[in-house]
Amino acid sequence: MLPESYLFDALRSDHELPVDSTYISTPSAVESDTVLGSVQRRRGGAHRRQSRSRPGGRALVLSVATGALLAAGTSASHASSESVSVPVEVDAQPLAPLEQALASAPEILQVPKLADLGRFAEQLARGTERDAARASREVAAREPLTVSPVSGTLTSNYGPRWGSTHYGLDIANEIGTPIVSVTAGTVLESGPASGFGLWVRILQDDGTIGVFGHINETLVTAGQKVRAGELIATVGNRGQSTGPHLHYEVWQADGQKVDPMAWLDARGVQIQSPAVSD
Repeated sequence: MLPESYLFDALRSDHELPVDSTYISTPSAVESDTVLGSVQRRRGGAHRRQSRSRPGGRALVLSVATGALLAAGTSASHASSESVSVPVEVDAQPLAPLEQALASAPEILQVPKLADLGRFAEQLARGTERDAARASREVAAREPLTVSPVSGTLTSNYGPRWGSTHYGLDIANEIGTPIVSVTAGTVLESGPASGFGLWVRILQDDGTIGVFGHINETLVTAGQKVRAGELIATVGNRGQSTGPHLHYEVWQADGQKVDPMAWLDARGVQIQSPAVSD
């Protein structure tokens, strides 16, 4: 608390109060009235009375400072809370299948080398060949091993006939009726033949030779591979013939001629007995 005489002199002058380096004491209105009353009494010659001390001075400064600190803290807290950005939750939208695929796709695709492509093509070609070979074997497995050479009526069998030997089977039918290979084999000859007009000879699957005579036309060539039941010619009436029919013989490898009826029967093919002889 400053002495009253100093306050009195300060009130009489226009100079500002000195500022204490520790605190600033600002007299309230009540304190000012008290000081002025004391000064007036002193001017009238009355004795000075000790006034009751009032809270002020350092206590007031501490109170103001504390309030300022609290206000500053509150302001800083508000400013800090206002400056913090609050994250906004956005509903996650599911990606479409195409977008998911594009998102998961690598940015750089590995391009195979040309050597790898060539090896892949080679493996693919070998696989195709194996598939074709397997399919061919399956087809062959389903095919019969031996079939009748032509449809029609058996008119003459193997054996003696008209004072000589008839070495084949005569099966009559119309000109142009299909003739097929009896077994799988290779065409040995296809074309003109003495006594038969035209013929086809085939090396059959068991090593025997099948002879197809009196044909109207041949549909195969020498060296051609044929399957059992494959079309090779048509029924004709060429050469020494008494009517349209197929003359079929079976020769052994040494040239010996065997009974075609017995040979076919041994392989599961039944031929009707001849109704007439020619």
